[in-house]
Amino acid sequence: MAKQTSFFTSVKRLYPHVKPILPRLFMGLVSALLASIMALAIPQVLRVLINGSLHPGGPTDAVWISAVVVLALGIAEAGLVALRRQFVINPATTVESRMRVSLYGHLQDLTVSFHDRWGSGQLLSRAMTDLNFLRRWMAFGAIMLVVTTLTVVIGVAVMFAMSWQLALIFLAAAVPIMVYSFRFRRRFSLVTRLSQDQAGDLATTVEESVHGIRVLKAFGRSREALENFNEQAEELRQTEIAKAKHQATFTLVVTLLPELALGVGLVAGVLLVSMGQLSIGSLVAFFGTAAVVAAPVEFSGTLLAMALTAKTALDRHFEVMDTPNTITSPANPRTPKELRGALSFKAAGFGFDDGARLLHDVTLDIRPGETMALVGITGSGKSALLQLVPRLYDVSEGSVTIDGVDVRDFSVEQLKTVVAVAFEDTTLFSSSVRDNVLLGAPDASEEALEEALDVAQAHFAYSLPDGVGTLIGEEGLSLSGGQRQRIALARAIAAKPKVLVLDDPLSALDVNTEELVEARLREVLRDTTTLIVAHRPSTVALADRVALLENGSITAVGTHTELLANNAHYRYVIASLDSGPKDLDLELDELEHELDSEQHMDQAGEGRR
Repeated sequence: MAKQTSFFTSVKRLYPHVKPILPRLFMGLVSALLASIMALAIPQVLRVLINGSLHPGGPTDAVWISAVVVLALGIAEAGLVALRRQFVINPATTVESRMRVSLYGHLQDLTVSFHDRWGSGQLLSRAMTDLNFLRRWMAFGAIMLVVTTLTVVIGVAVMFAMSWQLALIFLAAAVPIMVYSFRFRRRFSLVTRLSQDQAGDLATTVEESVHGIRVLKAFGRSREALENFNEQAEELRQTEIAKAKHQATFTLVVTLLPELALGVGLVAGVLLVSMGQLSIGSLVAFFGTAAVVAAPVEFSGTLLAMALTAKTALDRHFEVMDTPNTITSPANPRTPKELRGALSFKAAGFGFDDGARLLHDVTLDIRPGETMALVGITGSGKSALLQLVPRLYDVSEGSVTIDGVDVRDFSVEQLKTVVAVAFEDTTLFSSSVRDNVLLGAPDASEEALEEALDVAQAHFAYSLPDGVGTLIGEEGLSLSGGQRQRIALARAIAAKPKVLVLDDPLSALDVNTEELVEARLREVLRDTTTLIVAHRPSTVALADRVALLENGSITAVGTHTELLANNAHYRYVIASLDSGPKDLDLELDELEHELDSEQHMDQAGEGRR
């Protein structure tokens, strides 16, 4: 449950961001306030005209002078409104851009565990929708809320100056409005937060469906996905309707009550004029002023709704920004005297925040330049163990060291240059093959690019339409699973690490290609320590030694032959490993083809019948 804060507490947190543009915002506020004063001045011109000139035998020149003055005031009001926009639009967009960049930078720094908990749609809605709304509120809503308040105060003061009796009648309508405003604020805040959260969940569903469209189509689950999306969309629609009802009811109250007050005031004003206590000009000016004041009062519902929505957007933004980054560089980073790549786990343990403990008392030493295969049954914690090396997660107990230095004592930046990672679940970016491969070494030469592609047996890249300059599309889905894995492996190789961590990145390769990759890895990265999660016997056989992970701990280390001869659990694990590669994209293509063939056969059978 999100922590509830007051409106001013939330808005106060915006101050550091708007401080550089406060002069421009203040000038926009002054311009808007002067525009309102121009509008309030027009009824006073009419009062002077009616009282002084509109009578039999009165001077006609006063009418023309008054008309010119009213025209000038109207032009000035329009000019000031335009000036307000010029003052605030550019600074507000600057603040929005800076906050968005700051949010993105913070998301890049936050731990993997944070991203495990948060849906991508929730983060996307905060980065785009919420900040876009904040920009509009800063440029318009906040200024107009202040101007509206001041306009009402000034207008009511002018009304009291003309007739305190009529002003009291008008002011009496403000009491129930104020009472209802407190109820509206509480209810509207809750429903606004619910609406924005539901919009984030809906964005997550859209993103998951788009990324998983091949799976949905292959398994014929598009209709179920649509039904689920429709339910979420309907929940959001109902929430938006509830929000609109609250706002409509508030608008009804703030519109009806002032109008009723004006109706009563008109009767009272006529009586006052008949008794000689109020001039006709003052009565006309009073109602002209009341009309000017009534407009912002009626608009206050929209402005208050904008303010409460902006508060919710700020709260959602700072929910992310307040999340601390627990994986940071130490105050005094250490580096090994000689970087050789000796990797050690010393009584290391790891568990997630929910208390689930995956690893405990893991002790393992990997010699410099050695290739160590890590095997274990599904769910034994192999991937979690690998992710402790580049500090995607930190150990809960014990330590992970490189050449005797705890990885937590490295600066984060240096550790990323020492350790490179390739995962089974490959993630590529909407960029060229070259940019994806050189992600960890952007300044590398073309020769380094060619070598990395050669080691990963990713020669297919040169046969793409634009070679290594080919844009591979979102998440690399234009490539097969095996091609994506080889590009990801080339990316890890191009970084020239001292420690290479591979989470079964060769699962989609055939045994021959895997052997070629391993042979080239040994040749090019002979001084690189490699820890690889193995899901196939062929991968295990190519390693120098093998570590067996059982029940969250290393229970045996040795060569493949030694463990086969001496460890029954190892034999069980090896027997359960896949003997061939898996390319899920190819499997999906084959399944789609089978479904299409069955559909065509069914249609042909119906045609014959």
